Amino acid sequence: MTVVIFADEADAPVDAVVQTLTQRGVTVFRANTSWFPDRLVLDAELRASRWVGHLATEHRSVALEDIRSIWYCSPTPFQFSPGMAPQWRTHAAREAKFGFGGVLSTLPVLWVNHPNRAADAMYKPLQLVTAAACNLTVPDTLVTNAPTAVRRFAENATTGVVQKSFAANTLTEDDKLKIAFTRRLDEAALRDLGGIGVTAHQIQHWVDKDYEARVVVVGGQVFTIAIHADSPAAYVDWRADFDALRYEWVPTPPEVDTGVRAYMDAFGLAYAAFDFSVDHAGNWVFLESNGAGRYGWLEARTGAPITEALADLLQAGKEGSTRDRLEAESTRPCGRAGAAGQAHEPRIAGGGREHTPA
Repeated sequence: MTVVIFADEADAPVDAVVQTLTQRGVTVFRANTSWFPDRLVLDAELRASRWVGHLATEHRSVALEDIRSIWYCSPTPFQFSPGMAPQWRTHAAREAKFGFGGVLSTLPVLWVNHPNRAADAMYKPLQLVTAAACNLTVPDTLVTNAPTAVRRFAENATTGVVQKSFAANTLTEDDKLKIAFTRRLDEAALRDLGGIGVTAHQIQHWVDKDYEARVVVVGGQVFTIAIHADSPAAYVDWRADFDALRYEWVPTPPEVDTGVRAYMDAFGLAYAAFDFSVDHAGNWVFLESNGAGRYGWLEARTGAPITEALADLLQAGKEGSTRDRLEAESTRPCGRAGAAGQAHEPRIAGGGREHTPA
């Protein structure tokens, strides 16, 4: 049985997981979605109610029915010939998404994470609703494109308010990469809200925090790292000043442990990194989760065995061999198509992860 990993070639944490699996004698097929179609070949044939065939690169191949688990870690967009006309490149990318992605998304193996589940879990408003339903504390939040609503919301915030991005917080302007960190809205900013009407914005009550924490959930294992900020910029958003951070591997509070496990079950995730603010009274406030959240530097600073946990998860896969499970499932008249019994659009698009610095 084989573990399939879709990841960028330059990804040190993935390298460590591959090395660990290989040392255990586990066969690993590693590729990048950007290799399709030139360097990655799919040959899949529908037989009864399942897809069989192979994924192949120049150096190795894996039978679809021999896949134990798939780690959809850090994929990048499909790459097509530079000489292809733009309209045909768009068409080819769409066909790859629904063809290549559609076949793989049907495989009944352990996904870390399944692209459909991961895509659903990227919506921050849904994250907050789900976290609250799982008995995690969430900050008061406003979603709006109305400046008057922001001012009204701020008037009721005794600790002030912050503005946060919904999705990837990076953009390129004049060939320069810019990062939109979380920012506090002071009186001057609240007087000048002209940009609010351009699109949807997320405004939250500021959590007067003692420190922050990243909670990394890998299958049934939970690792919690306290992040202490020693600069004003890092105190507002620790991603703004990594040099001013201190880390501590700490026990997970029972209520947080229970809540994040329920959250994982609600979304059908196998891996996620959660960010919390911990106030001076010791209350843990959920901020967001990221199904592709980074962990490598936290493991290096604290010794938390996250690589081993990921290797354990991928090696175990689902109970029973994939071939046996496929044979058993082929006798069923129908199965669940999506999270709510509805068909999902395949989300393998060669770049489905949330590209944030952390």
